[in-house]
Amino acid sequence: MLLSELAEKELIQVRDGARYGKLADTELLFNPKTGKIEGFEVFQKTTSFFQANKANKKKEFIAWKEIILIGKDRILFNETDSSSDASDYS
Repeated sequence: MLLSELAEKELIQVRDGARYGKLADTELLFNPKTGKIEGFEVFQKTTSFFQANKANKKKEFIAWKEIILIGKDRILFNETDSSSDASDYS
């Protein structure tokens, strides 16, 4: 599968069905020592239109190991981690 195909898939958390946008809207985090993808950094989901400003949102981390299924249109994952320190990755 091409990265451009993955980028158009929508991220959905299985537990509550929350949508986190498309993979293209995330920051890819990888381990520079191994070259392996560690996960994706996304902005915290909001329900209010007035909280749509990215500057006011917290970042959350979706670990690669949390991905359950990569389907035709969606990527399903278990949990996000808002306390993860992404400074170890580039």
